[in-house]
Amino acid sequence: MILFTLNEKSMESVKGKGAIKKRLTKGPMGSIFFASTNLKKERLIQETKVKASELRPGMGVVYEGKLCICAKAVHVTPGNLRAFVQAKMRGVKDGVMFEKRLRSTEDIEQAFLDRREMQYLYSDAHGLVLMDTESFDQTTVPKEMVEDATKYLKPDTKINALLHDGNVVSIELPNVVELVVTETAPQPRGATATNQMKDATLETGLNTRVPPFIEVGEVVRISTENGEYLSKAK
Repeated sequence: MILFTLNEKSMESVKGKGAIKKRLTKGPMGSIFFASTNLKKERLIQETKVKASELRPGMGVVYEGKLCICAKAVHVTPGNLRAFVQAKMRGVKDGVMFEKRLRSTEDIEQAFLDRREMQYLYSDAHGLVLMDTESFDQTTVPKEMVEDATKYLKPDTKINALLHDGNVVSIELPNVVELVVTETAPQPRGATATNQMKDATLETGLNTRVPPFIEVGEVVRISTENGEYLSKAK
């Protein structure tokens, strides 16, 4: 006998197929198991489980019965102690961010998310307005769902939107963005490129620190992970 596991959506694709329409049973975590008795070997395949050490930013998971998005996952190996993962997650329904310490080998249920290219149009009082680059349909994503993403986004920027059941639940920013400096002090006398940094405001309202030789109107490359200056754009 061979035993498989699928989610509810996958089950619809196998209903009615004589080769495997032997027995459908409910499994743990809402999984659907079905068995086919026409094969000799026995094996179990669980496609919805990942180890905590496999968590990555942007991954959808079901934690304590709630759909969440992994915002950050740091693998820690504290000397002779057991390794663990410090994970930061956001509940999709309530938008609340929380942190959990997980054993590296702990099983986590993965929620498979669709990735779709969208274009950021503008922000209003309700949130970020995105447009599907294929269908041209527009959708509004609440600002609390994407935290400080607007500080890295210019109108017409293309991003990847993460969808669950057809709804946008998160967005993926590019690792690096290029933004224009709109406000910064003139280069201090005696300052060099390496001995000090100065405050700067960028076109999206993001505040960061840049080298003293950077002037207003210049374009700089910024990390979306921490908002730090990387280099002057070419």
